[in-house]
Amino acid sequence: MDKVEILILRNLLHNEQYLRKVVPFIKPDYFEDSQQKVVFEEILNFVSEYNQPATKEVLCIEVEKRQDINDTTFNEITKLISYLEDVPTDFDWLVDTTEKWCRDRAIYLALMESIALADGKDDTKDRDAIPSILSDALAVSFDTHIGHDYLQDYEKRYETYHRKEEKIPFDLEYFNKVTKGGLPNKTLNIALAGTGVGKSLFMCHVASSALLEGKNVLYITLEMAEERIAERIDSNLLNVPIQEIIDLPKVMFENKVTNLAKKTQGTLIIKEYPTASAHSGHFKSLLNELALKKSFRPDIIFIDYLNICASSRYRGNSTVNSYSYIKAIAEELRGLAVEANVPIVSATQTTRSGYGSSDVELTDTSESFGLPATADLMFALISTDDLEGLGQIMVKQLKNRYNDPTIHKRFVVGIDRAKMRLYDCEQSAQDDILDSGKEEEYTYEEAKPKKSFDGFKF
Repeated sequence: MDKVEILILRNLLHNEQYLRKVVPFIKPDYFEDSQQKVVFEEILNFVSEYNQPATKEVLCIEVEKRQDINDTTFNEITKLISYLEDVPTDFDWLVDTTEKWCRDRAIYLALMESIALADGKDDTKDRDAIPSILSDALAVSFDTHIGHDYLQDYEKRYETYHRKEEKIPFDLEYFNKVTKGGLPNKTLNIALAGTGVGKSLFMCHVASSALLEGKNVLYITLEMAEERIAERIDSNLLNVPIQEIIDLPKVMFENKVTNLAKKTQGTLIIKEYPTASAHSGHFKSLLNELALKKSFRPDIIFIDYLNICASSRYRGNSTVNSYSYIKAIAEELRGLAVEANVPIVSATQTTRSGYGSSDVELTDTSESFGLPATADLMFALISTDDLEGLGQIMVKQLKNRYNDPTIHKRFVVGIDRAKMRLYDCEQSAQDDILDSGKEEEYTYEEAKPKKSFDGFKF
């Protein structure tokens, strides 16, 4: 008999703590021996029905009721049940051994299913399902977390408050200030701007800075070709005006890229999809494919841009209104950020009324107000003739779950459109902004409450 399987069945009968911990993760198909599979199915059925561990007597009675076994098989199964005695075993070792067995069996079954798909023996799935089947098997683990007990788990909660959260930092001072050090994982972050203001420029700059920080960056574009995005990032990282990149000799271009590769341990992948054709399901498949083929797992994902993605829940030609459609896309992308455990950065257009405005609001979000409801961070990029003349672009916080959005509500950053780059401005440039977050000076007399009837004539 298989020792691990017998060990598992024994403890499912005699160790209630072990039973409740592991039974949600064990599948009947994991048992290769048909008799062991029958015993496990009856244990599982009894626990599901009565919320109590089964006994040997119960198993024998339940097995006898089955119509799918003959007398010979029944006698062999009862012999197996009689063999399941209580043998004390270290709990932690037992759980770890069971988890490894489940993972090994899941991988084996996934490989068998993948081979069947590759041979065309399964009519319900095609070969594109193979990466997800394998990744699901590799991800098998015992998730022991079933909720936070407010009164009992106070120590964990206290540690969480004082643990430094992993973030992707900006190379721009004021963006780090308003986000408390950068973008956390599992978040959706949106730049709101009019056409030509700098949505793609902003994302290309942040992608470039993340690469220099040694991060793995995935840039998904649905608007411009992969080569156009790469050209903008070349301009930023190689310090060459975008119009002059085409004139660089090949040797000089190669040297610049080689020197850049020596400065970072990160990787940048740019993937192009046709406009309005790709949704979160395609992006998830891309992540699985990159992990399997290139061992690449991104630290941050850029999607250029949200409004021209598709929704996995609604068809593009469906009659659903734009509010629900764009909100669905935002929710799906945020779900992808949580699943992949990365921050996602994207952008959206302003309405026509907000296009030329110097004071963009949340209500200027085009197509759907459901987008800012879903985003964790949302800010407007504002450009006017005066700001353009100063080589600056204004940033206005619209929503911020990381910090108080009234602090540094507006600030400016320098913009070098020739090199597709943003940079910090001198502090004097921030001092002239009304909502820069500084406390306004006032006298004690102004601060005193006014009497209700001051100036009223009786």
